[in-house]
Amino acid sequence: MNIYDFDKTIYDGDSTAAFIKYCAKRYKKTLVTAIPTAWAFLLYTIGIYTKTQFKERMYRFLKYIPDIDNALEDFWDKHEGNILDYYKNQMQDDDIIISASPEFLLNPICKRLGIKHLIASRVDKSTGKYTGKNCWGKEKVTRLYDEYKISHCDNFYSDSYSDTPLAEIADRAFIVRRNELSGWNEYTPSKKEKLISTFLSKEFMMFAIVGALSTLANVVFSAIYRIFIPDNTLAFLPGYVTANVFSYILNSTLTFKEQLHFIRFIKYFISYIPNFIIQTVVVFIYSLLFPTSPSILAYIVAAIIGVPVTFGIMKIFTFKKDV
Repeated sequence: MNIYDFDKTIYDGDSTAAFIKYCAKRYKKTLVTAIPTAWAFLLYTIGIYTKTQFKERMYRFLKYIPDIDNALEDFWDKHEGNILDYYKNQMQDDDIIISASPEFLLNPICKRLGIKHLIASRVDKSTGKYTGKNCWGKEKVTRLYDEYKISHCDNFYSDSYSDTPLAEIADRAFIVRRNELSGWNEYTPSKKEKLISTFLSKEFMMFAIVGALSTLANVVFSAIYRIFIPDNTLAFLPGYVTANVFSYILNSTLTFKEQLHFIRFIKYFISYIPNFIIQTVVVFIYSLLFPTSPSILAYIVAAIIGVPVTFGIMKIFTFKKDV
């Protein structure tokens, strides 16, 4: 018996994202949920919402679809061709599909393909309300046992290492990249995949949010110091240092979940040296090019440059769990 994830495993892409995009184009009223969804994502990123709570709020767009069943059939009419060939060639009658995507979304395509066994997130297709937890990670193993009393399978297929709990109960597990299969422990992510996974991670999202707050603090403090220091670049220095103290506290407690520590505090400032050099040069050049422009604009332009570099250095050098 074989078990498969769905999105990016037997389906080429993310079916939930594709359905949201489809609905946004066809039912314009669903767009009213965009800002509340973005807010819910922010709360999820900083740890106030669980993944289930975030997704429940995301699915509120379903309330604005007048005939959900018709929408689902039309969606799959347009997207059924995204089912990958390797799966079509090897599918068996006892396959089990386990996915974090909503059950109501995957049911129609599973029926079309003749897939009899589906485990997915239980989401009300009219309200977006969840019944139970988001079907992700360890929850997939729990649901598999609860519904089928199965704690072992022959082969497991997924695109993501978040499914390691399922891979561990399989005789053989495979990482899927479109129609190419690799052994679970043999697959080596490309540099591009590593880069994407790093900068689309929840950790980086939190770092970006803290960075935005620190940017605001940097601009405010630099502008305040500018009142007393008659030079943009010189005023930027104490503003930058003050903002980084604020940034260190937030990144320690919210982004990297580490206790405040003096050695780590010193490392934090060292890791910001490349960022500081970049920003100082930007402020200097900006002031030369636009001498009559408000100084606050120079600080804003400088503050938004160098974030990815700083994040990488900080993750490797500052917040290693060895202090």
